[in-house]
Amino acid sequence: MLADLTAGAVEDAQAREAVRDLAAVEKAALVRPAARDALVALAPADRVKIIAEVKRASPSRGDLADIPDPALQARLYEQGGASAISVLTEGRRFKGSLADLEAVRTEVGVPVLRKDFIATEYQVLEARAAGADLVLLIVAALEQDVLDRLHTLTRELGMTPLVETHSAAEVDRALGIDARLIGVNARDLSTFALDRDLFGRLSDRIPAGVVKVAESAVLEPADVAHYRAAGADVVLIGEALVTGDPVATLTAFLEAGSMPASSKGSTTR
Repeated sequence: MLADLTAGAVEDAQAREAVRDLAAVEKAALVRPAARDALVALAPADRVKIIAEVKRASPSRGDLADIPDPALQARLYEQGGASAISVLTEGRRFKGSLADLEAVRTEVGVPVLRKDFIATEYQVLEARAAGADLVLLIVAALEQDVLDRLHTLTRELGMTPLVETHSAAEVDRALGIDARLIGVNARDLSTFALDRDLFGRLSDRIPAGVVKVAESAVLEPADVAHYRAAGADVVLIGEALVTGDPVATLTAFLEAGSMPASSKGSTTR
């Protein structure tokens, strides 16, 4: 599934490139205002920080929410205390677009993440051209030389790469390119099975000085508390926010993550 999603995203990017070539996108990227510093926004603090996601659908859950106005959704997230906004821009299975990201960027003051299946320089450049401050790079989808190259380009453009991992070997690969923001996704992108305890097993492998992000398997405040107790600095949340009251849900999640982070231990439901 991950290979199919990545191939589809690259194919769609190639179609866009046929209309707007690499040179034009690079020019647009370079004249954007400087990207917001996501490492500062997401730095470890007394309570957990949340990346709130604008997400209409997913392959595992199908349709989640219409979200006719992604900018409004993002404004509600910011009002609720989100430290950054994630925008799904993949169109085939997640029903997102770069237009969604552009709309969100104009309406919020916090950093914005382009969440997509990125495997080419063109996709990184169009992320910056659309106003992204962060770009998702999925270790499992990329050969190490490509991962390193895209990570370097992202940083050269002033953005922050969120390097997503699913195993100890992938965490080591992320550290090998000096990633400063590492996510651990509880969802296996091959089977879509969830393992909420994966973050806890990998957390201690990520050294101090690297921001730790727990991704997926968050439906209620206890899930945020679980990740915080296991050492999460940041939790990325999508489904629970688009299917309920975003401000009230964020408030409850932030309260649940108000404890000091620990490198060991967990809570139970």
